[in-house]
Amino acid sequence: MKRIMIKIAYDGTNYNGWQTGDKKNGIEDIINAKLSILTNEKIEIIGTSRTDSKVHSNGNIAVFDTNSDIRPDKFNYALNNLLPNDISILESKEVSSDFHPRKHNVIKTYIYKIHNAKIRNPLKEHFAHYVYHSIDIEKMKEASKYLIGVHDFKSFINPDSQSIKLSKLLNYEDENVTTREIYSIDIKENDDIIEIKISGNGFLYHMVRIICGTLLKIGMNMWEPSYIKEILEKKDRRYAGFTLPAKGLTLESIEFI
Repeated sequence: MKRIMIKIAYDGTNYNGWQTGDKKNGIEDIINAKLSILTNEKIEIIGTSRTDSKVHSNGNIAVFDTNSDIRPDKFNYALNNLLPNDISILESKEVSSDFHPRKHNVIKTYIYKIHNAKIRNPLKEHFAHYVYHSIDIEKMKEASKYLIGVHDFKSFINPDSQSIKLSKLLNYEDENVTTREIYSIDIKENDDIIEIKISGNGFLYHMVRIICGTLLKIGMNMWEPSYIKEILEKKDRRYAGFTLPAKGLTLESIEFI
């Protein structure tokens, strides 16, 4: 028996997110099914990050155990022959049998793309959120500085999050499950695409999309950059900005540290 790690890229447009569900249309459903055919074993992969419906990935990580005699570094080629064109295994390799991707400290990096132009370009529709208003990215950069470091991000989480529900059920203080550390936020403009790149030790349900929606409101001159401090202090979702659509979000990379 050996444990194989795979790095996965996918266009999330046609899927109900990473995790399996009633419709069996999660990314892991598709990979499990194709791996089981390839190895003639029942395979269930263990993923590192559970992306939402319509969210994309350029580097999600998963592991699985197998007795197959396929070389670990060739699994990606063999599996890609069975996968649909919107899912690809970029790399595969053997790891130690006790390696578990959810039990390691990680740096997760997400990129959110905003298509900012007077006229919508349909070729960018699946991978960016369209905004025709003028956006001041310098104000967005200034605001983003207030988010760097360790904070209670309760204002930036969907109230329906399982983290919030679990904390209340177990009678924990919310800060125990809503505190995260953001290492960096980089914002750049390339022609009519604005990219917000966020790296941290983990993210709450819809957290990246709410942060980006908040920065967007500031970039549209609806709020001042310093308002971020008040949002953090309030610890109330009602004070933060939009939850931007999932299609603009890509899990760019996962680094184990």
